Amino acid sequence: MSKVPDGFHRVRGHIRRNPRPGSAKRMSGWMIAGLAAGVWLWGQVVGFGEATSHTTPPAQPQPAISAPADR
Repeated sequence: MSKVPDGFHRVRGHIRRNPRPGSAKRMSGWMIAGLAAGVWLWGQVVGFGEATSHTTPPAQPQPAISAPADR
């Protein structure tokens, strides 16, 4: 077997780089994309409360022009 250089180790016949001490604390791109999708889905299902503050009251029913007049 060949000598493994410093900073590397052998895994199943392949040479891999040793993990860095702070790499586990970072979020991957897939994790960020998943969180963004979760927030978007939460906004679609539950809503963020913005839609209720800008709603207009329902229109009052107006009588039709062809309605018979009271006689």
